[in-house]
Order: sequence, then structure tokens, then C-alpha cells
Amino acid sequence: MAILANHNAHHPAMHALVYHGPHRVTWEEKPRPEICEPTDAIVRITMTTLCGTDLHILRGDVPSIGDSRILGHEGVGIIEEIGPGVHDFHVGDCVVISVITACGRCHFCKVGMPSHCLDGGWLLGNRIDGTQAEFVRVPYADNGLHRLAPDCDQEAAVMLSCALPTGLECGVLSGHVKPGDTVAIVGAGPVGLATLLAAQLYSPREIILIDLDDNRLAAARQLGATRTVNSSDGKAVEQVMLLTDGAGVDVAIEAVGLAATFNICQAILAPGGHLANVGVHGKAVELHLETLWSANMTLTTRLIDGGTTPMLLKMMEAGKLNAQKLVSHRFKLAEILQAYETFGDAAAHRAIKVVLST
Repeated sequence: MAILANHNAHHPAMHALVYHGPHRVTWEEKPRPEICEPTDAIVRITMTTLCGTDLHILRGDVPSIGDSRILGHEGVGIIEEIGPGVHDFHVGDCVVISVITACGRCHFCKVGMPSHCLDGGWLLGNRIDGTQAEFVRVPYADNGLHRLAPDCDQEAAVMLSCALPTGLECGVLSGHVKPGDTVAIVGAGPVGLATLLAAQLYSPREIILIDLDDNRLAAARQLGATRTVNSSDGKAVEQVMLLTDGAGVDVAIEAVGLAATFNICQAILAPGGHLANVGVHGKAVELHLETLWSANMTLTTRLIDGGTTPMLLKMMEAGKLNAQKLVSHRFKLAEILQAYETFGDAAAHRAIKVVLST
């Protein structure tokens, strides 16, 4: 777990969580962000959350993040200031902030892959300062913000920054989940459970959740999983094949980022099935083409693009997507060091999504 400390800057204007290298983050005073480009907006954060990617950052797994970077890429807030190039939003609007920054003009944006935007992609909490702060600068605000009703459930809305669109786009849509399918999701962490919620929008016949943690599997059942498998005995493949009468699953979604979980997905896939990778892999995995070469299977990888966020927002507003169910712990933003301790030892604290409010 990260070594956490407190620190004060010389010219305080707001508080933020700042990265100072592997295993060291501080809650400190930083200058408030300012408009740098005409398309910028400054958002006062009212709700943010922690992502598994933030834990990867603390372990030093994301070398693009340098010293003194403010972390965080998910948030809900109120617009405090806009540049002259922002046309779709106004000061005072309540908004959800997308993890993806998109210029809307480059080749990748035009072909529907804003995650690879030449002037954007995953910037917040990575290459520019992020949302685990009292204020954040959002580039290309017209593309990266989504307006919320003033009385919306902000705990649910903050799940639309990253977790839910990631599960939907990288797992459910890439996996071509359709009515009547048998779906297996390997990993019942926050993104795996968000994928579970998203999958139910497409009426699969079965959704099997596989994980090592009985507490998370219990949460999965409460969120709609039809079957759960504890993989701690190393027999998850056998159990899934037994549950499917030897047929395997139509869609296997990898939501952890480990060789062991990827191998489970390969082994339980039915002929003609889809293996959708969602997890962030830090090490190589072995693709078993010696058994899959004739299986008519499809393997997909991708980053979240955020294009489904408007649809998810409509589903949430209509009461058909209860994203707030993912929240397990609540803290004030100033308690973010304690929140990281809780999230970093999720099994001991039964943590799923940890939210922070101002």
C-alpha cells in the first residue's frame, strides 16, 4: 500500500492529491487551475472517486505520470469558468467529467476513437492535473463534459466518468453481448461489477461472475449475477463448464488484467464466442492458439472512448440503471488519504467503489 503523507505548497489556492513518485502521494495546497485555451472549462469538484488505475499509478506502473501531478480522472462538479471557445455549457452548469479528452478534429476522433485523440485521450490525472482536487481544468470542454440535472444523484453520475462506459464499451459492446447469451465476467472489482450492470441492458440469459473474493461475489449476486464462481481453488474453468453443460460461454469478459484471469477466459469460451479484454495488463499473457485456431472466436482489446455516456445518462435518469449500487464507502474529499487506504485494501474493507464529496 502507498506511503501517504501531508505537505503544503507555498502558494495555496486549493487542496489536491498530488503524486510524488511511486508509493508517495500527498494532500496539499496547490494553485487553482486557470483557463489555458479557449476551449477550456474550470470545474469545481463536488464528487470524485478512486479507480483501480490510481492504484497502478501509486505502484509506479504508469511512467507517463511525473512528479507533482494531481491524480484522478473521474468527477462531477459545477462549472466555475469557461473559455470563449466553449459553446455548449455555461457557468453554473452541473456536469459529469469524462475520463477521455477529445479534440473532435483529428483522425482518431473522426473515426470514433477519441481515446487515441492526438491532442487528448486519457489526459486527466495522467498527462495533466486531474480531478482529485477542489478544482480541475477540463480541455475541450464541449466534448468532455455532460450536463446533469441539478438534483441528480451525484454518486451515480460519477460512475459515468469511467467505470460504467468502460464496462459497456470495452466489455459488453466489444463482446457483442446479445439477448439470450451466456456471459462470464472474470473479476468482480469495480469495473467487473460495472460491466455486470451494463450487460443486463442487453438481456443475456446468464451472467456468471468469477472472482477470488466471496464478499465481491455476494455483491455481484445483489447486482444481478445469475451465478458466481469462487476461483480460489483453481477450478473455475471446470465449474463454468459444469454450469454450462460443457458448452462454455458465448462471451468471456476479462476485467482484472492478469495472465491467470485471461487464461480462464480462453478456456471457457464456446465456439464462435467473443473474448473481450477490459483489464489493464502489465505483463505478457499467452494466447493459446493451439486450441483456439479453429474455434471461430473473436478477441478484442480497446480503451474507453466515452461515446456511450449520453446513453448511460439517459438510462440512469430513467431509473433503468442504478449505478449508485456500486458505491460501498463514502468520504469527504479532505479524507482522501484514508479513502486510498480503504480502497487499497479492498478485501479487508469490502470496498467496491469509494466516493469522495466536498
